[in-house]
Amino acid sequence: MALDGNWNIEINSPMGVQKGTLELSTAGGKLTGKQKGAQGELPVDGKADGDKGSWSAQVTTPFPMTLEFDVTAAGDALSGTVKAGSFGSFPVKGTRA
Repeated sequence: MALDGNWNIEINSPMGVQKGTLELSTAGGKLTGKQKGAQGELPVDGKADGDKGSWSAQVTTPFPMTLEFDVTAAGDALSGTVKAGSFGSFPVKGTRA
């Protein structure tokens, strides 16, 4: 339940801070929703375990790659990492909208 809701997120990437939003919903260990940002709107389909969540997103811009998110919610804050293909992992943080 801690992950459920709307979030404003920031990814600190080599291309600068990438801002976006998340709409997350959990049920029975499943995490679903939408991720919106510079890459457009992407579906969230992943796993939830209490206040922890993980999912992958396929992006095509600036070039095709898989983003792998691993986050933890604590109250109205979200933090974790996103692995961007062969470019490594970058911090992601967010606040409840």
